[in-house]
Amino acid sequence: MEIIYIVLLLVVIIMIFNLKTNSNQRIDKLEAHIADLTNTIRQYTLNRNNEPPKPAPRMDRPWEAPEMKQPEPPKPVPPAPLPVPKPVEPIPAPEPIKVERQPQVITDPIHRPIKTSDAPVPPPPPRKTYREPEPEPELSFFESHPDLEKFIGENLINKIGIAILVLAIGFFVKYAIDNNWVGPVGRVGIGVLCGGILIGIAHRMRNSYTAFSSVLVGGGLAILYFTITLAYHQFHLFDQTASFIILIVITIFAVVLSLLYDKQELAVVALVGGLASPFMVSSGHANYNALFIYLVILNAGLLVIAYYKSWRVLNAVVFGLTVIVFGAVLTSLTGPTYHTGLLYASILYLLFFGINVANNVKENKAFVASDFSILLINTALYFSVGLYLLTQMGQQDMRGPFTAALGVVNLLLSFILFKNKKVDTNILYLLIGITLTFISLTAPIQLNGHYITLFWAAETVLLYWLFLKSKIQLMKLCSLVVWGAMLISLFMDWINLYYAPGSYDRPALLLLPIIANKGFITTVVAAISSYLLYLQIKRDETPQVYGMAIPGILYQSMAFILLFSSGVLEINHQFTSRYPGTNLNILYLTLYTPAFVYLFYMVGKRVSGIALNWRVGAGLIALAIAVYLFSLPAIFTLEYTMLDNHKAATSHFAAHWVAAVVVALLFYQLIKIARAELDEDLKATISWILSIAIVVFLSAELCLASTLLFFGHGVTIDRIETVYIKVGLPILWGLSSFALMILGMRNKARTLRIISLTLFAVTLGKLFVFDIKDIPPAGKIAAFFCLGVILLIVSFMYQKVKKILVEDEAKKIED
Repeated sequence: MEIIYIVLLLVVIIMIFNLKTNSNQRIDKLEAHIADLTNTIRQYTLNRNNEPPKPAPRMDRPWEAPEMKQPEPPKPVPPAPLPVPKPVEPIPAPEPIKVERQPQVITDPIHRPIKTSDAPVPPPPPRKTYREPEPEPELSFFESHPDLEKFIGENLINKIGIAILVLAIGFFVKYAIDNNWVGPVGRVGIGVLCGGILIGIAHRMRNSYTAFSSVLVGGGLAILYFTITLAYHQFHLFDQTASFIILIVITIFAVVLSLLYDKQELAVVALVGGLASPFMVSSGHANYNALFIYLVILNAGLLVIAYYKSWRVLNAVVFGLTVIVFGAVLTSLTGPTYHTGLLYASILYLLFFGINVANNVKENKAFVASDFSILLINTALYFSVGLYLLTQMGQQDMRGPFTAALGVVNLLLSFILFKNKKVDTNILYLLIGITLTFISLTAPIQLNGHYITLFWAAETVLLYWLFLKSKIQLMKLCSLVVWGAMLISLFMDWINLYYAPGSYDRPALLLLPIIANKGFITTVVAAISSYLLYLQIKRDETPQVYGMAIPGILYQSMAFILLFSSGVLEINHQFTSRYPGTNLNILYLTLYTPAFVYLFYMVGKRVSGIALNWRVGAGLIALAIAVYLFSLPAIFTLEYTMLDNHKAATSHFAAHWVAAVVVALLFYQLIKIARAELDEDLKATISWILSIAIVVFLSAELCLASTLLFFGHGVTIDRIETVYIKVGLPILWGLSSFALMILGMRNKARTLRIISLTLFAVTLGKLFVFDIKDIPPAGKIAAFFCLGVILLIVSFMYQKVKKILVEDEAKKIED
């Protein structure tokens, strides 16, 4: 069993040392490049010594020229033929000269006379700036080790060799033990001696063979660890306390060696051995308090190392092993030890936070992805452990305060780091994001139902307000994310409150107070929150989040939809619960929809904060009218049900007449918008659509009124409708066409006159083709009399305004 332990530790050590292989190879490459560069510089220097003399220095840089004799003042020299070059001879060093702005003659290396200009000498060219080389791409194994023989000889063989050496020592010791060559003390002494010899040899070779010495030190430490373990378990030479102290001393010694040699792999071996020490001398009796104290002390030592050394691999390895050890112990905790586990989990959480930020803060370095990953994992694991332990302790009510407290802790940590002006801002954003996350999670963890929605509705507005004050983009992003979570929570509240299973079978159990209930109030608060968020987005100078534009109209529209939905859900629930089976909810919803749109539009015209442009206003009005017209069949059915079955009082139908008045007002507003904002081509199309809609609206309303008025005394609904369709509709359509003709003539609107004539034609066709059969004589007389009178009046009006029509047609032709 001990041999298996030795083999496992050796495998771990080999893996650790192999992490450094690529770094060593890159260092070797760098040294080779430096050697090549040195040789190049040396050859260039030798070549320069054999070159002919350089040209004379520029006269505008006397500080760069060698010492020269002052020449006599130059005299004008006529152009001379080019002299035959002479053999190059050494030129005596001239004395320094003073630069004067006058023509002068100097001699170049081949003795050619040159006349200088008195113009100012141009400035020297700018020096080239040094650019940092771009990082090399990651290479594959064979690309980074082109010389496979060298890799095997210098890196792989030494690791395999030390592993085989340790195994050989182990087999030798085992053989000696099996043959009783040495006693227990001698056996332990052999192990300590072998480990010490390996460490001593490594110390002697630390400068000339750095990588190999590190491997020897790791092997020596492994031998020492397992020798003491065998001394305790197998030979009982030391008690548990003494063995544990010796292992701690070995760990401290290994840490000192790692700092002395500046070797990260030695520190990894030391701390891995330190974490394994309690289990090496375990007696099978759990002492959680002592184990947690040891973990805290060990990681406190790691914090000291991390402050001076940027050894990220060490931090990651120890963090992972500590999590494994703590997780294994966590599953074995019992009731009395839950508080102890939560206490030490909190201490380890803070320690690992310090370990992963200490060196970066000290050296003002930028945080990398691995730093952020460990910080996030550390926070998530601690949060999970805290919730688990609080649940096990039966203190579920404390999970919300625990979550909020964790957010406050991260806020304090971000404030402490913020005081260091040179700290990487990314870590501040990370901590602020963690803070906002935990504050947002407090509501769903601690609260229930609609309280979560109310909490998030307030938080989303507060976060965007904080962004406007601090300009921290992360707060803006969190505000929008929380707003989305609020909507999801609100939809869940609607399902639970209004559409829970059995809501129609047992309405009394789900009956909510009118208006003053959590469903209506929560929806209204969510609408107000969305609108306030929209106002803050309007105040934002750059309504973007990480390069993506924020559509403010989305939040304004959602505020309107939520406010409208609050009334729809309330009306539907109250009438469905209080008047089951009557469909009165449809009646009052057809009143609520146009009334809401009309009031919202009229208030928006007077309040700038909710004002709508004419296109949006016209669209809302048209949508409300369309919903009303499409709901008319349901209204007809409801009226027949109320008259035949008396399931609900007929007085409720008064709500429909109020709705009809509101729809008439909406038609009026829509006509005003069309006349003021549309061009002539669109006006013609809209005139047709509005005329048809108004005629349909009046026809349906008059039918409902006649049914309600004449029902009873042996008259059936079918008979009333038949008479209305054959007599009432022709009269109504005739009057409508007459009204359209009057409007068309008064406003010189040719489209309205054409619509009027078209409606006249449809009315006459309907009257003579469908309505002349099976109608009472009185009905025929009334219908024909009214239509005849109307047609005569229309004909007279055309003759009366013939001049206007001619001028109108001429104007159209000219256009």
